[in-house]
Amino acid sequence: MSEGGVQPIPVTFAIMVRALAHAGMVDRLLEMIGRMRNEVCRPDVFVYTALVKTMVRRGYMDGCIRVWDEMEKDGVEPDTMAYATMVGGLCKAGMVEEAAELFKEMRSKGLLVDRMVYASLIDGYVAVGRVGDGCRLLNELVDAGYRADLGIYNTLIIGLCGIGREDKAHKLFQIVLQEDLMPSSDTVSPLLACYAEKGEMVMFFGLVNKLAEMGLSVVEMLVDFMKLFAGKDGRVLKAVEVFDALRQKQYCSVGIYNILIENLLKIKDRKKSLLLFEEMQSSVDFKPDSCTYSHMIRCFMDEGNVKEACSCYNTMMKENWIPSMSAYCVLVKGLCKMGEINTAISLVKDCLGNIENGPAEFKYTLTILEACRSKSPEKVINVVYEMIEVGCSMEEIVYSAIIYGFCKYASSTEARQVFTIMRDQNILSEANFIVYEDMLNEHLKKATADLVISGLKFFDLESKLKWRTRID
Repeated sequence: MSEGGVQPIPVTFAIMVRALAHAGMVDRLLEMIGRMRNEVCRPDVFVYTALVKTMVRRGYMDGCIRVWDEMEKDGVEPDTMAYATMVGGLCKAGMVEEAAELFKEMRSKGLLVDRMVYASLIDGYVAVGRVGDGCRLLNELVDAGYRADLGIYNTLIIGLCGIGREDKAHKLFQIVLQEDLMPSSDTVSPLLACYAEKGEMVMFFGLVNKLAEMGLSVVEMLVDFMKLFAGKDGRVLKAVEVFDALRQKQYCSVGIYNILIENLLKIKDRKKSLLLFEEMQSSVDFKPDSCTYSHMIRCFMDEGNVKEACSCYNTMMKENWIPSMSAYCVLVKGLCKMGEINTAISLVKDCLGNIENGPAEFKYTLTILEACRSKSPEKVINVVYEMIEVGCSMEEIVYSAIIYGFCKYASSTEARQVFTIMRDQNILSEANFIVYEDMLNEHLKKATADLVISGLKFFDLESKLKWRTRID
């Protein structure tokens, strides 16, 4: 621009530095600020504030601090918006001390410190475990004439419960009610979790009953509580005990059952998961839903009970429910290990047809099948190289796709060539090479004898298993 004899104007530089801030190109940004200062004028507070807002929003806090320092060198006084944005960004980045210093600067300069700034710093203090400082700041906020919103109270209640001070957290809950604020799940879940953890069930149900008196959706709040409580390490068995107490008082839902089943499976307690599932099946009001069946597919596959896992899938198909991605993955993995390749491929297609962003290994499965159409081992091995390059795991379905694709579009010779290359390049171990060569031979025998029709004779399921997609 300058070379063409056209002199840049301030707005030109402002646009350029904003674009550089958006891209996080801090060195270029500071260089452009220097040019702006030398060629036209010093950036004003509006330019600097815009840069700070852009970089905070993008999470470029190190660069943002450098821009802030540059602003101070230029003698530009930050305005209230610049301070508020910077305090919020520093707190989110865990730099609470730096945020507190700017907070003090704001007050010493007589700038308006609004509720948003207080809230940011309270969040920051609680996040780093300085809950006492957060409570002190709440008092300062009230003394300044502000009324704390529910988000501030929730943050402090979560923090206090986290350090075992549910007594103070309960006092804040009472203040929430006095302020005519409507408590949310974030308000009560930490308190309920503390009471449940310590076995203080009188306090627990006292709070539950209070919520019911207020006309709130208690069961929905209990679902959120159970997500919090059962999801923490070592608490799931305690959560089952709490659930038993809740059921006795008619507080129950399918959602709570699902949370417990999911977390019991995480600790491999399949026995209790099955008991809860059977309870749901025999229940009138809490029948299993799609989430339940997705969990149980995983449960049955972990037990090696493929027949029951397929039965769960069939039930979902009848109800037009879509399994979860993890249910698809575990079912496909199990079927591949048992040599039911046709059925596994069909499930892959079903998953990708129903779930928007399916597993990468499933997408590559279809890519491998397409490469097999060319009858070229080189094209297939190139897909394998690409998978390795992008960090995609080499799951059983990938090897099954190589077997299925070449047996369908070429011959077993090409599949063996690919496996040999993968073995020679240490992509496939010698032991697994033998496993997949045996699987290839078995699949070839079945295909030749026409004993497998899309894998549907597995466990006598051909009249029961209904796939949404059809193998080409």
